[in-house]
Amino acid sequence: MIGEIGGRTKDDFLGGALALLFPIDWEEPFGLVMIEAMACGTPVIAWRLGSVPEVVDDGVTGFVVNDIDAAVRAVERVKEIDRLACRRVFEERFDAQRMARQYVEIYNRAIENHKQMTDV
Repeated sequence: MIGEIGGRTKDDFLGGALALLFPIDWEEPFGLVMIEAMACGTPVIAWRLGSVPEVVDDGVTGFVVNDIDAAVRAVERVKEIDRLACRRVFEERFDAQRMARQYVEIYNRAIENHKQMTDV
C-alpha cells in the first residue's frame, strides 16, 4: 500500500506502471484516474461498468473486461498496447483545452436554443 499520492509523484507512479487496474464494482460516472493513467501513457484494464466503455478504447488504450479471469488475460496482453497511443488518445479526447472548447460549444447551443424558445 502506497497511500495517497499527488502531483509529480503520482505522474511518475502512473507513468512507471505496467497498467492501471480499475476493478470498479459500481456505475462509475467518469473515472478521472483512467484518463490520468492514459495521460502518462499507461494502459487501463477496467471492468465494463459505468463510463469505462466510453473512456477506454478496448485494445487501443487498454482492455475492458467482464471478470477477474479476463483481467488476468489482459495483464498478460498489456504489452500489446502502444503507450504513445494511450497518450495520443488522451490528448485527442481529454485535453483540458479541448474539453473547455466543447463546453463553450454546448453552452452556446443551449443559449441559442433558449433564445429560439423565448422568441416564439
